[in-house]
Amino acid sequence: MDSAPSDAAAFLTRNAVDALPQGGLERKLVEAEREGRQLRAKLGLDPTAADIHLGHTVVLQKLREFQDLGHKVVLIVGDFTARVGDPSGRSSTRPVLSGEEIDRNARTYQEQAFSVLRDDPELYELRFNSEWLDMPMEELFRLARTATVAQMLERDDFAKRFASRAPISVLELLYPLMQGYDSVAIRADVELGGTDQTFNLLLARDVQRAYGVPEQTILTVPILPGTDGEEKMSKSLGNHIGVTEPPEEMYGRTLSLPDAAMDQWFSVLGIERPADDVGPRDRKRALARAIVERFHGPEAATAAEEHFDRVHVRHEAPDEMPVLEIAGGTQHLPELLSGTLGVSRSQVRQWLAQGGVRLNGEPLPPDQLDLEPDGLDGAVLQVGKRQFRRLRVRN
Repeated sequence: MDSAPSDAAAFLTRNAVDALPQGGLERKLVEAEREGRQLRAKLGLDPTAADIHLGHTVVLQKLREFQDLGHKVVLIVGDFTARVGDPSGRSSTRPVLSGEEIDRNARTYQEQAFSVLRDDPELYELRFNSEWLDMPMEELFRLARTATVAQMLERDDFAKRFASRAPISVLELLYPLMQGYDSVAIRADVELGGTDQTFNLLLARDVQRAYGVPEQTILTVPILPGTDGEEKMSKSLGNHIGVTEPPEEMYGRTLSLPDAAMDQWFSVLGIERPADDVGPRDRKRALARAIVERFHGPEAATAAEEHFDRVHVRHEAPDEMPVLEIAGGTQHLPELLSGTLGVSRSQVRQWLAQGGVRLNGEPLPPDQLDLEPDGLDGAVLQVGKRQFRRLRVRN
C-alpha cells in the first residue's frame, strides 16, 4: 500500500460512474493505512451462465486495481442467490435455474476470473454465499426486518413493474437483502458493481448498519453494451464475447461491433484508442487485437487477425477445419449439407442460388446440385463466410 490514500482514491475512482458516499473511499483508505490492514473489496457474481464475458471483466479489472494497491478482493459466487434470480434491470421475473446447473456453472467462475485477477491468497478470497444464506427461519425474519416494502418499490425496475401490474415475487424482494447480508458476512469495506446494481449496493449499507457492521462504500462501473452495440452484454441475448472463446472467434465477433459503439468499448474496457487519423476499419481491428491479446497474448492476436484476413478478406481456406467424411460416388449437395449443417435442403438450394457454396475457393453454379466423385478427397467445401469442411472419401 505504497500510494497515499488520496492518490489511491483518485486512481480507483477515475473511471467509475459513482463512488458513494462522496469521499467515503478515501476515508476507508486512510483508516486502513492507520490500522495497517487491507481493505476488503467485494464483488458478487451469480452463476446463471457458465462463462464470464467481457462485460464481467469491466468490474473484474477494477478489482484487479485494488489488488495492485495491496488490498484483498473477495469474490462471492452467488450459488444461493442464483436460486432466487437478481431482478436488477428486469421487466419480468427471471427464470430460475436448477441447482445442478448453478453448481456446474459456479465451478467455472474462479478459473475464468483469474484471466483478470491475481491468483494470490494474500490478495484474493473466494466465498460461496450458501455458507451463510442457508440460514434458520428466525435469522431470515431478522434480515427481512432491515428494510421495508416501500424501500424496495423505490427501485426503478420494481416501480415500473408495480405500476404496470406485472408480477413481482416476494422472493425477488428478498434478493437485495440477501446480497446485502453477503456484505455483513464477509465484512466488506467496498462493494463494486455495474450501474444497474446501485440500489442493491446502497441497501447493503443499511443491512450492515442494522447488524452493527461498519458500512461499505460503493463503486459502480459502466455497463458494456454487447456486440449489437445496444443491449447490455448478456449470454442470454447472444451478444457476448466469452473470455475463454478461441482467439479467432473473439477477434471476428469484435469486428461485428457497430462503429458507433467502438468509442464506448475503448473507454469501458480501458483500451488505448488509436490516433484520431486512424479510420474506423483500422480502429476496430486495433480494438479486436487488443481484446485478444488481453486474454490470449500477442502471438494469438496476430494469428487471429491473419486467420480473419485469410478467410474473410482473401477468401482462402483456414489452416484447420472440421473433416467431413463422405462415401464414394456422386454427392447430392442439398442432402450432404443439410445433414452436416443442420439446415433444410431448401436453405442449401438458396445458398447455391446466391453463389454461397464454394469448392476449393470457386463458387459452384446455382444449378449444380451434385458433386462428381473425381477430386473430392481432400477438397475444401465452403458455405458462406465461416463454414469450411475438408472432404475425406471413406475407403
